[in-house]
Amino acid sequence: MEHVPAAWLTGAADAAARQGSGNLLRVVLIVMVVGCVLTAWFVLRGYGRHDD
Repeated sequence: MEHVPAAWLTGAADAAARQGSGNLLRVVLIVMVVGCVLTAWFVLRGYGRHDD
């Protein structure tokens, strides 16, 4: 068996083509929702303070 430096890359591309984009889309959506929640918390946390 020959050692091909980019064999892992072609193997990963073949596996991704067989599996589809379901896992990637799921990860992107989860990261987006968590980012939106953290951004909303950061922006809205100052509205409850009454600095007189």
